[in-house]
Amino acid sequence: MPRQSRIDAYGALHHVIVRGIARKKIFVDDEDRERFLDRLGTILKETGTVCFAWALIPNHFHLLLKTGPTILSTVMSRLLTGYAVSFNRRHRRWGHLFQNRYKSILCQEETYLRELTRYIHLNPLRAKLVADIKDLDEYKYCGHGVILGRYQNDWQDKNYILQRFGSDRFDAIREYRKFVVQGMDQGKISELTGGGLVRSAGGWSALKALRNAKIYVKGDERILGDDDFVQQSIKTANEQMERKYRLHTQGYDLDKIAMRVSDVLGVPMKKVLASGKNRETVQARSLLCYWAVRECGMAMTTLATRFELSSTAVGQSVIRGEKIALEKDFKLIPGC
Repeated sequence: MPRQSRIDAYGALHHVIVRGIARKKIFVDDEDRERFLDRLGTILKETGTVCFAWALIPNHFHLLLKTGPTILSTVMSRLLTGYAVSFNRRHRRWGHLFQNRYKSILCQEETYLRELTRYIHLNPLRAKLVADIKDLDEYKYCGHGVILGRYQNDWQDKNYILQRFGSDRFDAIREYRKFVVQGMDQGKISELTGGGLVRSAGGWSALKALRNAKIYVKGDERILGDDDFVQQSIKTANEQMERKYRLHTQGYDLDKIAMRVSDVLGVPMKKVLASGKNRETVQARSLLCYWAVRECGMAMTTLATRFELSSTAVGQSVIRGEKIALEKDFKLIPGC
């Protein structure tokens, strides 16, 4: 059976799980972990990807990410390829480091954000890397300690999580920790990491109750959410795929997109494709980057090379371009 394509979109929440091949270690010591986190932080900042939760276990790791201007597959490709090369060189080994391709589950944010954060941050305790909640509070290689304020990094959005537990910072930290403690006896929750229809229905008991009531829901291995969320996610993903294919067959390369930008903004093509910080050029380039990345699926690295910018700067351009397109109601294809 062929693999299903991944479902992704700007602002999508993903639970990502990556395992070592044959369950072997992918982190041998703290130097491996530090190298991985340095690489992860750099890539997240460059791609505008948000991380809410994470945990490093010797033979696997978990991430809870929200997609920014760069699609998840590009983010993970950079992370896994770069780390595997570094790990193999350091430990004088050859061959694959990771098991098959990484697993990513598109998640319904409002329903599962808190639960997934807790589940991911309890992994070191379940794996017996720490003895109890006090040890987990001090565990350096998990986002739990960052949310508590024990450790600092500039790529994990702890405030977004704490807002779910209260408006006062200290009260929110206390309530978050209490919530984590309440989940310590739950063990592994299969619905959060696999199960397709079971996961989307909220577990076997919920699914059985729905079936007894003659209510049938749609499930998908790639999605964690209720029936409406699953169906809407699949519909949106199919529409995006069809749109990108249509644009590709119609010859929408960088030059053709630039012509459209020139037309809607009334800016000469030379300015659209120019480098520099001229106001008209920045506005035109932002709209160009937005349509190229979001509509046509072009890599940000390609645009970064073309305009002699960093990937971070291209990501910022995509965000600016989206605002321009929405405010002015500009469409890449007229009438669409």
